[in-house]
Amino acid sequence: MIAIIDFGMGNLGSIQNMLIRMGYEAKITSDLDTISNSSKLILPGVGAFDKAMSNLKNKGLIPTLNHLVFEKKVPILGICLGMQLLSNRSEEGVLDGLGWIDSETLLFKFDVNENLRIPHMGWNTIRIQKDSCLFHDMFDEPRFYFVHSFYVKCNHNDDILAMTDYGFAFVSSMNRDNIYGVQFHPEKSHKFGMKILKNFAELC
Repeated sequence: MIAIIDFGMGNLGSIQNMLIRMGYEAKITSDLDTISNSSKLILPGVGAFDKAMSNLKNKGLIPTLNHLVFEKKVPILGICLGMQLLSNRSEEGVLDGLGWIDSETLLFKFDVNENLRIPHMGWNTIRIQKDSCLFHDMFDEPRFYFVHSFYVKCNHNDDILAMTDYGFAFVSSMNRDNIYGVQFHPEKSHKFGMKILKNFAELC
């Protein structure tokens, strides 16, 4: 079973609905026993970094997630804010992130004459940087739906799975061992997003 971790942030139902339509057992839960007995984990999120970290801490989820991810090597996929939570910290707040992938979450900053809006919102293409189960047999010219004002900067190039251009090149997917992150929303990205979730469920 795939556990979609409910810590009070994000549109969890659309992720669950897509997985169920694809034939996978998926449950939205904050129950520690249910999470501990799941074969895969998804950490979604929409909203503020500090609020998300506070919610994870207050629900007692962080020790269990650390155990599952680092000791039992359960695959986990962070989506949007969920990917940013994998980083060390965020310019959005003052609390530490999970620190699972050595990276920082930074605010998009553009000159006025660049005429680029924040948040970065809408469809955009990605450039896959290396082979990964997450992008196995991906469609040509993969494009995904983004909504975010902050982006992740990896401190090690080996952790970068995909890049996207919005004013400059930023990390749109990252991975270290059994930990995966995507800045975009696969649940809103039609066949491209379905392929990501299928690969995560079956191959990663």
